[in-house]
Amino acid sequence: MNNSITDSIKSLPPLSKTIIDINKIHVDPEASIMDLAKVVEHDPMIIANLLKAANSPLYGFSKEIRNASQAVSLFGMSMTRSIAISNAVRKLLNVDMQPYGITSEKFAEISELQATLMMNWYKQIDKNKAEKLYLAAFLQETGKILIANSIIQNDETTAFYSEIELSNNIAQVEKTYMQMTSSDISAQIFEHWNFDEEFVSMIKYADNPQSAPSKIKEFSTALNIVKSIVPVNKPFSETSINIGLKKASDAGYNHELLEDAVDDILDQIQ
Repeated sequence: MNNSITDSIKSLPPLSKTIIDINKIHVDPEASIMDLAKVVEHDPMIIANLLKAANSPLYGFSKEIRNASQAVSLFGMSMTRSIAISNAVRKLLNVDMQPYGITSEKFAEISELQATLMMNWYKQIDKNKAEKLYLAAFLQETGKILIANSIIQNDETTAFYSEIELSNNIAQVEKTYMQMTSSDISAQIFEHWNFDEEFVSMIKYADNPQSAPSKIKEFSTALNIVKSIVPVNKPFSETSINIGLKKASDAGYNHELLEDAVDDILDQIQ
């Protein structure tokens, strides 16, 4: 692994107590939504991000959501955890996405779009798998933050962006500059933070699902398809959508379910 990236990962601060408590509640079969709401209510930043998400047209709730309890009840445990963790991760990392030609706000939006597309698509296939994949889709691009930092430090922003701008294979550009892809780095980050092995592995192979172990190949393939449709350089472009749909078809999915999920999101954000 690139030494500068390794050092960056080793120096990452631990996740906040609130996130650790949320994770404990998530794996506790006796815990309730109200237990989760009580933990969330102690963190103003998480509350703000939950309310922002809840009132986004992406989720299509019929009324304005005004407090954490409402948001947690509507999202449920898995989605609340995913939104909280994704925002906490971006807060811990210094987000400057200039080498990818996007702002930190746009990066957050793309992560949310990937997660929403994953949930809308996969809940039609397997609801339990959809909940696992939702968090992974939210966080799979985290490694790009450290890549961007390294590119800036090496004064390669212009050259890197000129290749990223038109590329249909961002992972290949990343590998050329960093000897690894953002999925490799994301997996290392979440291993450092003691996420479970299955979660780390499904992200690790998301840029190369053909090489994934059989037990997580489906997950890595789904993550790859979603990031193909919603890449950071041209999310939901006609080319990106066609690439993702072809990958889905080649992997044996009913591509019409995915196409419907894409159309639903395009209707919500346009």
